[in-house]
Amino acid sequence: MARNNGDEYEQEVEKRHQGLVDQLKGQGHIVDPLVEAAFRAVPRHLFLPDKAPAEVYRDEAIATKFLKGTSISASSQPAIMAIMLEQLQLKPGLRVLEIGAGTGYNAALIAHIVGQTGRVITVDIDEDIVHNARTHLITAGFARVQVICADGGAGYVNAAPYDRIILTVGASDITPAWHEQLKPGGRLLLPLTLREPQVSVAFEQVDDHLASVSVRACGFMMLRGAFAEPAFRVQVGAEPLLFLWLREHRFLDTDTVHQWLTSPGRDRASGVNVVPRELFFGLPMWLALHEADYCQVLVDMSLVEQGIIPLFLQVFTASKFTSSFGILGDNGICLLTSPMAQFLNQEHAVAAPFEVGVKSFGPDESLAARLIALVSTWNAAGHPTEEHLHIKAYPRDVAYIPAANETVIQKHWTQLAVSWELR
Repeated sequence: MARNNGDEYEQEVEKRHQGLVDQLKGQGHIVDPLVEAAFRAVPRHLFLPDKAPAEVYRDEAIATKFLKGTSISASSQPAIMAIMLEQLQLKPGLRVLEIGAGTGYNAALIAHIVGQTGRVITVDIDEDIVHNARTHLITAGFARVQVICADGGAGYVNAAPYDRIILTVGASDITPAWHEQLKPGGRLLLPLTLREPQVSVAFEQVDDHLASVSVRACGFMMLRGAFAEPAFRVQVGAEPLLFLWLREHRFLDTDTVHQWLTSPGRDRASGVNVVPRELFFGLPMWLALHEADYCQVLVDMSLVEQGIIPLFLQVFTASKFTSSFGILGDNGICLLTSPMAQFLNQEHAVAAPFEVGVKSFGPDESLAARLIALVSTWNAAGHPTEEHLHIKAYPRDVAYIPAANETVIQKHWTQLAVSWELR
């Protein structure tokens, strides 16, 4: 897009900007008029000045900083930003702490909603990210947002307490600071890893614990710094093209796993029909909460194109990977598969149901039966998704007795009591 005609350029950028907001509203991600007004008023391209407007105003995350080839900071996908701002239930005059400044765009959206009578503090661990976010915010007219370089795991006590605390990075636990710096009646929103799958959870205080009031699917890079916890991610094979995520740390013979996954495998039908969203946001969470040997595999598409690894589940064309979920045993691995020949993009994520299959590798024939049984149980429960989850967070030292339908996940500072609201 040529810049020699300034008026035409600005008109085209504004068209793309408002078109993205129309898309988010049409898909139901934006409902609150305050959230809509913020998205319409705050241009994303001012926070991504080195990117072309055609890229900026697609509903996609944009990586902005890398470490050893891995993205460690990004401008989040606008859809999940809208979803989380809806979960946060902002209003004018609130004091908000954001952990994970990124480009500053999300802080600007928050500042637009809380207005001149509100206050926004955004924290990031890296000086360069803080500098860039502050510069972008000033350019966009939000110099009143306070940008702090600090470890977000400790919150920011100097401006506490807060009406709202939001994390734009994934966390495996709720640190004491986030709980302590929240006002009574406040709301904490964070991408929380349960047992590998991640969900955006809005918590409010109820008696002696935090209770979820909204749960939505998400996928964020994890918190860094003193409060980070190791991810159970294992490279399989010589090149960084094939990875396993595990529910918990375990010894793994990666050479043997690589041999299994590069073998032909054995296919079986599950007898259960799904739509793509259920396959990515419902069934994996069910497996992770019910199966001790749950795993996720992520494969670079180049291995599929070379015929080295089979295509498992490939739903979005923007992805360079095929992934799947299943069970990793001592003598084999079994994963979910899709019979879909074509790729679906995000605009067609709601598609006709199809039967999910399973593919097993290695000598253990029992894994397929275990995985099919889990899929069948999920099917009988009515295809619950992450939105059917209810999560309570208690301090780790509380002697909590779970209800019959609850799974308790022990974390460093908290214990999470997770249940499904089934129909």
